[in-house]
Amino acid sequence: MKKTVIAFAAALLAPAAPTVLAAADAGAAPLNYDIYVRGAFNGWGTDNLLAYKGKGVYEADILVSPGNHAFKIGSKDWNAEWVADPAASVRVDLERAYPLATQAGPEDYLFTKQTATFRFRVNVSDTTRPVLSVTRLAMPAPPPAADPHKDAAATRTLDFATWDGKREQARFSSPDPQAPLRTYVHSTTMQLRDPGPQFTSYKEDAALPRVRSGNLAFDALFALALHEMRQDSVSEIRDGNYNGNAPIPCDCFETGEKWHYVWTRDLSYAADLGLAMLDPQRVRNSLEFKLSGWRDGVTKAAPVAGTPDGLQIAQDTGSGGSWPVSTDRVVWAFAAEETLNNLAPAERQAFAARALKALSNTIENDRIAAFDGTSGLYTGEESFLDWRDQSYAAWITSDLASMASSAALSTNVGHYKALRLAAQLAREQGDDKRAARYGDWADALKRAINTRLWLPEEGMYSSLTAAHFDGAPLHKFDWLGQALAIVTGVADAAQTRSILSRYPHGPMGAPVIWPQQQGMPVYHNRALWPFVTAYGLRAAALGGHAGVADAAYESLIRGAALNLSNMENLEWLSGQPVLLDEQHPELIGPVINSRRQLWSVGGYIGMVVRNVFGVSATAGGIRVQPFVTARLRAGMIGPEGVATLRNLRLQGHAIDVTLRLPAQAGGAGAGVGTGVGIYAVERILLNGQPVGQDIRWDQLHGENTLEIRFGKAADGAQPVRRVQADPYREDPAVFGPREPVVGSLTRDAAGHAVLAIGGPAEPAGVTYNVYRDGKPVAHGLAAGTWTDRQAAAAACYAVEAQFTAGAGIGENRSHHSRPRCLGTEVNIAATDARIAASVPLAGPNARFSEPHLANWGKPDDRFAVRDVRVPQTGDYAVQVRYHNGANQINLGISGGVKWVAVKDQAGTIVAQGVVQLPHARIDKANTPSVLSTSLAARLDAQASYRIEMSDFFNMSYLQSNSSFSAAGGVEGPSNRFDIYGVRLLRVR
Repeated sequence: MKKTVIAFAAALLAPAAPTVLAAADAGAAPLNYDIYVRGAFNGWGTDNLLAYKGKGVYEADILVSPGNHAFKIGSKDWNAEWVADPAASVRVDLERAYPLATQAGPEDYLFTKQTATFRFRVNVSDTTRPVLSVTRLAMPAPPPAADPHKDAAATRTLDFATWDGKREQARFSSPDPQAPLRTYVHSTTMQLRDPGPQFTSYKEDAALPRVRSGNLAFDALFALALHEMRQDSVSEIRDGNYNGNAPIPCDCFETGEKWHYVWTRDLSYAADLGLAMLDPQRVRNSLEFKLSGWRDGVTKAAPVAGTPDGLQIAQDTGSGGSWPVSTDRVVWAFAAEETLNNLAPAERQAFAARALKALSNTIENDRIAAFDGTSGLYTGEESFLDWRDQSYAAWITSDLASMASSAALSTNVGHYKALRLAAQLAREQGDDKRAARYGDWADALKRAINTRLWLPEEGMYSSLTAAHFDGAPLHKFDWLGQALAIVTGVADAAQTRSILSRYPHGPMGAPVIWPQQQGMPVYHNRALWPFVTAYGLRAAALGGHAGVADAAYESLIRGAALNLSNMENLEWLSGQPVLLDEQHPELIGPVINSRRQLWSVGGYIGMVVRNVFGVSATAGGIRVQPFVTARLRAGMIGPEGVATLRNLRLQGHAIDVTLRLPAQAGGAGAGVGTGVGIYAVERILLNGQPVGQDIRWDQLHGENTLEIRFGKAADGAQPVRRVQADPYREDPAVFGPREPVVGSLTRDAAGHAVLAIGGPAEPAGVTYNVYRDGKPVAHGLAAGTWTDRQAAAAACYAVEAQFTAGAGIGENRSHHSRPRCLGTEVNIAATDARIAASVPLAGPNARFSEPHLANWGKPDDRFAVRDVRVPQTGDYAVQVRYHNGANQINLGISGGVKWVAVKDQAGTIVAQGVVQLPHARIDKANTPSVLSTSLAARLDAQASYRIEMSDFFNMSYLQSNSSFSAAGGVEGPSNRFDIYGVRLLRVR
């Protein structure tokens, strides 16, 4: 994805730098291209050009808000990327000179605890060794701020408690509250994330809905969301990694103030939450932009499924080189279904045909490349939680094949949604065979999710399984996955009630992951994301849970009100857009944050239209299911209990929706009020006539009134699991322990397995649990050795750490250790005479200490190993030992994706399938080889086998990536890597 690990560069690991020109005199610029300061403070974009000042010096003055900001020096297309150290991040001190390496590497950091203007100076007098320095410029005292609400005809203030016992306020005013279209002024006392005034203004749009609730603040915040939807509605998009950063025409939704491209998952969730209802044509355009067929010249390999043109959903750039390390491109289906429900019939028919084709090609290839028949689940990274350091074990960044082989709840629910929609569309289009196929797959996947990922003792779904050689569901949880399981119907009514009562909520709302991970800055870890909160609200409404719904309402309203925008994310315990931890600057975050983030905007719109006023579109009409709680009504709706959504336009029908709630003594309060319970709908009137909750399109006129009358709120509190902690402390109440290490795995004299767990500096209050082949076999162990007297000949072990009951709430657990296996290994090096390949053997060099087959993997390349024998009959994992340095581990589209077949002496295939060879780390010297995902094969000790590897495809084979700046882009597809050999590991 666009912001994976925040280093938003997409250069080759050792790119050829653009041509530099030696300065002939003081006035000649050394570079013949533009160079920029690109970082978290500008969305890694090109807003901050380094202007040439003469004598080899380039400068840019940048206003930077408090935080610890990652940045790099880079060209528009990232072909030039300069960092202080290509092997490690550097915290840049002011007034100090830093020679820059002219190659890709980790981002550098600038820390400031106050908003200030910084001058970035790069001296390129020596073109082979640019030098960076950063200075703080003196800032004049700002003039006294004028009251932006002066002379307003109406004002409203929302008051919010802070985590540290203080108060923050958002104030709203309008010069003419009786106007058909109001103008609002909106101010905040909270320090904003980005430099700028502490107020903003916006106006209602005649073409869009508007709210009249008796509460000026509630009306204004809905107008703000629609205003930001308009700001995100663009006629062209751009990204530094595509088309040389030149604009690409597209009447689309861009992703936010700092993200000017269309990204599959951001768009899809935003559209499903609210945007498709209000602008289905623009959503359709954006969805079409994320579809692609094969590039010119691509020949589809024999195992690849789908139509000849290859039309499918594009997986965005990201971990290990994108798909199928990440497979959540299928969440496109959430947006497609909502768009189909809102398009007029003529438009719907054309889009439905194209959607089915793209979904079918995607589904069929995901089934080949990412479906684990043993578990019944799809493999791939967690959806949206795509910064592996934040939500995976620390060791996973050195072994992305293990991340690729794990299965994630959110991603599997996405596959379920895609299968259900494809089955529905196939049935509509008369393809009953395909409808039955996808329907059966969906049913089986739902059973597998509930069998493999539901943890009865936790009352929630595990977010993900451990990787190959382990496979256990981890005691890790995420709010998006839980919510999506509820809204798609994967979770039943009892599971829904359990999830809603068991998932933890902090004082500002639900965090996106639980528990938090130590040593990580705020981004996905230690954060709440409004769009995830919006899905939690939808789940709460479906489950009838007022407590969780109220937490979501308050979180969404507070976030938009105090930040003057629908932000990308917030620190979860304080609600701050940046938590400034001066003692631990490396933990400051969210490390990046954008205003008017598209899915946050969609989430707020959906909160009002779909949840408060209860209107959503279906294939046959509209559904009316408002979810108004006593707490929301007391805080956000006037004392008369009347709120109207005017000018909602769906498929050419204009609808005014009015809620009529029982009158309330006193007035509406500030914030979201008090009270418990949910108002029951007593009657729905369409144009004065009683109707049910489902209304057909043909029942609607051109202009309509929809009136919803409520009875009293049902009494009774519902449990919400509340947690509290200091946001500056890594408290066991809200954090998990770090994952342990299996120091060694040996056999004793009796043949029993002996594990050495932990090391000399183990934390207090932690015990250890042992898993054998993904099943728990020991619990509550102390650090030291543990003997398994039931060990089989080929068992694999992993260990998790767990806080003890006295150390914190919930006995939070860690990720699992890297698995260790007892089984016999057969290793065949690239130098072995049994190996035949279409590229020559390369010898060791300064970086790679072993001989290898370099840059293997063009579509017609071949690789085979003959006369392969195993010492014992059993089940084996066949893996390729390789290195893929086509891009950094968090970027690109050039992960290796190949087809491996194992054949016996007669040429009969005994095992075949896709193996993944993701990007891997590159060290300055002696870069280690790594292992691919595994192919399962049952092998006989009496037989001889042949292993063959040939082409499959990755995202670089798609036309949509033909302008990508790095490997797999403008220079053609890249599915290449270095081969060091193969390994066969006996696993049972």
